[in-house]
Amino acid sequence: MKKALITGITGQDGAYLAKLLIEKNYKVYGLVRRIVNRSFKNLEYLGVANKVDYFDGDLTDEASLVNAVKKIYPDEIYNLGAQSFVGTSWDQPILTSEINAMGTLKLLNAVKNNCPTAKFYQASTSEMFGNSNKDGLQDEKTPFHPRSPYAISKLFSYWISVNFRESFNMFCSNGILFNHESPIRGLEFVSRKITNGVAKIKLGFSKEIRLGNLDSKRDWGFAGDYVEAMWLMLQQKNPDDFIISTGETHSIKDFLKIAFAHVGINDWEKYVKIDPRYKRPAEVYTLKGKSEKAQKELNWLPKVKFEELVKMMVEEDLKNCKK
Repeated sequence: MKKALITGITGQDGAYLAKLLIEKNYKVYGLVRRIVNRSFKNLEYLGVANKVDYFDGDLTDEASLVNAVKKIYPDEIYNLGAQSFVGTSWDQPILTSEINAMGTLKLLNAVKNNCPTAKFYQASTSEMFGNSNKDGLQDEKTPFHPRSPYAISKLFSYWISVNFRESFNMFCSNGILFNHESPIRGLEFVSRKITNGVAKIKLGFSKEIRLGNLDSKRDWGFAGDYVEAMWLMLQQKNPDDFIISTGETHSIKDFLKIAFAHVGINDWEKYVKIDPRYKRPAEVYTLKGKSEKAQKELNWLPKVKFEELVKMMVEEDLKNCKK
């Protein structure tokens, strides 16, 4: 039985990945911080909370990472742990860098010195591209131009993973994932903010949604599809870096229209208020990924379409609000 260690296991991607690996008969370990009120609601939602072995540790504490790697000695490591909200990275740039950038370096050092045969997956992000090639598709050769402390910290993690691969012959693969959502996406993210807000408005609990730039365009997919690509990367003979995306782009307005229409509200504009607090200091206008390499080499394709994803999220938030 293969053993996998997942950092960030309580988040959206960690929960979906844990479910996938358990279904594939892995022994799954999750690195979790020792805090008073730990939440396993995402894992509970997917029915796997009691099927994971939890290990105390923190990406900012190298000793705890060394301890985890030595005791578990995993076959595969998925580094999904991060301060992953772009907005917060402007308010807490140092903390974001300590977790996302230095945390990856500390984990890679722990693996190199204590479990060098483990295959390592690094969660990279389309935010690293910024506005590069904004009128076309971004692929593995598109130049990076990060536009936030979050994106910059992730770019460090990307390159340090490449460096360990090339310097120490370690199996390190980067998954450059474009936006991926699900019913368990955090409420601070714009996708879930919209679907939760629409559900509340439909049920009479709220009268408006406050957002920033409605013209931003993103390449949105389903998190459940994207974690399969993570797993496939570590099943290859050689490590490499892959774009994971749908190749379609939709604006925040498109997301709003579909979400409101799903609950029978067509005049969505009167429920949406622009709030300058939610506008980024440096905006990323359009992200659209070209995932032909993943389709060809990993035999991976996204299954859930954009409209289906939005409706799935609205339906779940309607259920939650009714409770």
